[in-house]
Amino acid sequence: MERLSGLDASFLYLETPEQLMHVCGLIVLDPSTMPEAYTYERLRDAIESRVSQVPEFTRRLRRVPLDLDHPVWVRDQHFDIEHHVHRLALPAAGGYDELMALCGHLAGLTMDRSRPLWEMWVIEGYDDKVVVFSKMHHATVDGASGSNLISHLCSLTPTDDPIAAIGEHSNDREPGSLELLGRGVLGTVSRPLRIPGLLRPSAALVTKSVSRARAGTAMAAPFTAPRTSFNGTITRRRTIACADLPLDDIKALKSATGATVNDVVLTIAGGALRSYLLERGELPSSTLLATVPVSVREKTQRDGGANKVSALFAKLGTDIEDPLERLEQMAEDNRNAKEHQQAIPADALQDWAEFAAPRTFGLAVRAYAGLRLAEKHPVVHNLVISNVPGPPIPLYFMGARIDALYPLGPVFHGAGLNLTVMSNNGQVHVGAIACRSSVRHPDELVKHFPTEMARLQEAVAAR
Repeated sequence: MERLSGLDASFLYLETPEQLMHVCGLIVLDPSTMPEAYTYERLRDAIESRVSQVPEFTRRLRRVPLDLDHPVWVRDQHFDIEHHVHRLALPAAGGYDELMALCGHLAGLTMDRSRPLWEMWVIEGYDDKVVVFSKMHHATVDGASGSNLISHLCSLTPTDDPIAAIGEHSNDREPGSLELLGRGVLGTVSRPLRIPGLLRPSAALVTKSVSRARAGTAMAAPFTAPRTSFNGTITRRRTIACADLPLDDIKALKSATGATVNDVVLTIAGGALRSYLLERGELPSSTLLATVPVSVREKTQRDGGANKVSALFAKLGTDIEDPLERLEQMAEDNRNAKEHQQAIPADALQDWAEFAAPRTFGLAVRAYAGLRLAEKHPVVHNLVISNVPGPPIPLYFMGARIDALYPLGPVFHGAGLNLTVMSNNGQVHVGAIACRSSVRHPDELVKHFPTEMARLQEAVAAR
């Protein structure tokens, strides 16, 4: 048994039928590298052999009576791979458009909370490739832990053992209702005692933030974003698109300008969003604002929990036409934002999330969606952009070489677009997922990523 951290549990409370809190991944495999000829049954059995002893794949939720505390993880004594790995096929001569449509449909399906919170859909008929569309609930993983979890299924050669060692279940015993009730009562009574310890550093942070704002070195403030067509109440239907960029070209731009890889990626994303909105006649006069998740895994002092993240707000420079000028402004703003974000205690978000009350939090989220409040207050942020470092060498999923890995994060009421980029064996894979009513054709957005990188290369060469 393991209690969920407040931050992990918050992703359960944030979930509604429209605001789905799972993280997806689209993995394109080359089955020709497998030691034996590909069959779905072989692939499914190989997945089962590796996940059956990994706690994160074989545990399910158990609620605390009266919702007095966050849920706990317990081992699913009736774990069945058939509930988690499924087989589909594209129609004859199925291509990219058909694959994206199918994956968008799968991304909009809820997950069964009575079972371990992950699914894989093995999709055949995509040229000579096999595609695995994976879903893992955000209560189970963040960007870094999700990559670590997938490493249980990957190896460095087609025949090697998994990169990550098989873990152990800390305790197979499932607690009784009275034990959970007692733990919940104890947690409820003791929780207020933690508040003074959180107020002091929070007050100090406010003071520092005010000083930074006066000096012009604070990160961008939330609730200052312009409204766009993807900033409203979302539905459960999803659209997906993918793009690729050469990692060496991005690194060359980084070296030539003194910026970071993240600066370059955000600059290209800002240019792509600018072009997309210009084509639609929707470009606002002020810059778009993105929330950028930041891992605090190396700084946290908290042992438990899957999600160890903070976040910063980044201006994307969509109001700047020249790509090099946008990059220079981005680099300066990001330096200030990182310094500001680092002044925030690494565990602040995790500690405050412990006070998320299951019933109250869930009711508030549903009321927020039902009243369409996202369309009535200033825009908090326009979208989420994540940059996840991936492997610099080829990896093999059950013996099949991974040709591409496109990560796809959740979308929220008020921010119906998520862009996630991940490096993999010399490529940067861009995954875009959106609410269908907000961004019906995300390909019209991601097609601008290669174009914007080329514009930035030309601007750097001209200087």
